[in-house]
Amino acid sequence: MKNLTKFTVILFTLSLLTRAFALGQNISLSDQKLETERTDAYAAQLENYLKQYLVDLYDERASNAWYRDYSSTDAFERSVEPNRERWSSVVIKPPMLTKSGQMIRKPYTIERIKGEWIELPVGPITAQAFLALPAGAASDKKFPLVIVQHGIGSTPETPFRGGAYHEYAKELLKAGFAVLVPMNLMSVERRNRIERLCRLADISLPGIELVRVQNLLDIVLTDTRIDPQRVGMWGVSLGGMATMFWMPLEPRIRAGVVSAWFNQRRNKMAVPDDRYTSFLVTTEDHAFFTGWLTEFTDHDVVSLICPRPLLIQHGKQDRIAHWPQVIEEYEIAKTHYSKLNITERFQMDMHEGGHEAIIESGVNFMTKWLMP
Repeated sequence: MKNLTKFTVILFTLSLLTRAFALGQNISLSDQKLETERTDAYAAQLENYLKQYLVDLYDERASNAWYRDYSSTDAFERSVEPNRERWSSVVIKPPMLTKSGQMIRKPYTIERIKGEWIELPVGPITAQAFLALPAGAASDKKFPLVIVQHGIGSTPETPFRGGAYHEYAKELLKAGFAVLVPMNLMSVERRNRIERLCRLADISLPGIELVRVQNLLDIVLTDTRIDPQRVGMWGVSLGGMATMFWMPLEPRIRAGVVSAWFNQRRNKMAVPDDRYTSFLVTTEDHAFFTGWLTEFTDHDVVSLICPRPLLIQHGKQDRIAHWPQVIEEYEIAKTHYSKLNITERFQMDMHEGGHEAIIESGVNFMTKWLMP
């Protein structure tokens, strides 16, 4: 019995020693320093390799991926169709979700604006939005519609309030536009979690939210009070992302305003800099999409929106970007419109403010391109 007990103690001791070794507890400080330095060096090699591919080699790679024909707008759109297909299948990856029930409409009021809260079953989820028409809308008049998309820290109510949004949904209503304000998923933490699951399913959250809005448009644009040929989209921050992501894949959106999103995308995603906040040094994992920087930096995505009118709004005090880099990216994007002799359709409002929507230029732009 004593021998058995002694044998058990020996086995237990060996087990502890084995576990300690596995956990590295018997490694000397000098060995630990060597291992840390070796691993850090390898991590640096990997980061440098990927940054070179994503940033330094981008122009060379993209030049072999785009074959734009500027001989006419029709020829141009045909020439970028293969890229549009890759934008859909490689980056946005919208799932197949179709209407699975009847739309529910309920009266809803936001900041004294009366409208409808609409919910449409789309497969196993719902598409939700606030729909409002200008006050005193005549039954025999058709209004242009603007999709008003809130950002990551906001809700459909936010564009009717102050702060960075400056009540721009209200201002659109005053100018004679109907507004459709979709509810997208709010908060960094929620979007991080869902985007991880989306990657496992080989889709993306912006792709899901695009399909939700497309299904809503299928019904909303049959409303006799809305002109289906005059649809625009204006998004702020992550809503600006939605505008740039969706317009290449939704031709019913005839004009767009992108506030506080357009960027020198390679730097924004992969190059830390004291002059702006790179996504690489944040916890916003949701903002990284497979294949994005293979051939789709922002000036290239604009070519998938061209020849439709697009306004870029950016504030010099906005830390999402170093504003001279935004101007450089804008000038490259503008060449697509310049070569087609339609530069009036692509404009920039580089203002002195921060991360916000600018009412005057945004409403004027929508009025110019969507009002009869």
